[in-house]
Amino acid sequence: MKPVTAAGPYRVPPEPRRWPAITLAVGVHALLLAFLWFGIDWQNNEPVQVEAEVWDMKVQAAAPPPPPPEQVEPQPEPQPAPPPKVVEKQVEQPVAPPPDIKLEREKKRKEQLKKDQEQREEREAEKAREAAKAKDLAEKKEAEKQQQLEEKKEAEKKAAAEKKKADKLAKAKARVENDRLARLRAEAMKSIVGAAGATGSAAKATAPRSDTGYLASITSKIKSTTTYAGSTDVPGNPKVTFRVEQLPTGEILSVKKIKSSGLPAFDDAVEKGIIKSSPLPKKKDGTVERSLVVDFSMKDLD
Repeated sequence: MKPVTAAGPYRVPPEPRRWPAITLAVGVHALLLAFLWFGIDWQNNEPVQVEAEVWDMKVQAAAPPPPPPEQVEPQPEPQPAPPPKVVEKQVEQPVAPPPDIKLEREKKRKEQLKKDQEQREEREAEKAREAAKAKDLAEKKEAEKQQQLEEKKEAEKKAAAEKKKADKLAKAKARVENDRLARLRAEAMKSIVGAAGATGSAAKATAPRSDTGYLASITSKIKSTTTYAGSTDVPGNPKVTFRVEQLPTGEILSVKKIKSSGLPAFDDAVEKGIIKSSPLPKKKDGTVERSLVVDFSMKDLD
């Protein structure tokens, strides 16, 4: 309280304003509530608000009443900002399994790895066995193929040698046979030098006329080997004449046409029939006529 001075009369000071105190108290309580909310468990006991008024107990002289205070519109007191809400993030901690479960899992894992390794080794061993088996089979087939080729070459070589030997033997036999036939031809030519032919109804030789059976057998054999495709119903009964030279065995040496029938097809048919009838039949005593003149008529084929 200010003392009275000579400058003017004494005045009672105005009461202090309560809004700043209230604002300060609210801010302190807000901070306290935030602290208790985040860190400490607290009881919800609302503090008792105490208000006190201070009076000066000294006796003062009465003073004239102060002029009425100027009317001041109260300003709205700012509201404290609410404290930020902090959400505590819950982090889930992994729960460690009991030691025995971990050991059991590790044991199973090792057993599975060992089993897988054994299966891989077994498969690789099986593949190796299959590969070795296939290789042995291929080598065996190749060996059999080579053996077959060698046997084939040996057989071909043997066949070629036998063929060469057979050809050589056949040539030797042919030379011997040619020499023999040459000698027989020479002897036959000597025996028929100067011989003359004669005509007959079928065949006539230098043999006696009474040997009709010999001539008939020759005519019959030539008829059986002669095939004529033309017609035999022609006027005049055409006739062809051949000279036949034969060996003592009855084999025909040569056939020469002396007179034609006028029908070339008939002449060829008779000539082929004579050649096919070799060897010609022999006489009853086993001999033959070295030279024969054979007349063959169209009607002889009937």
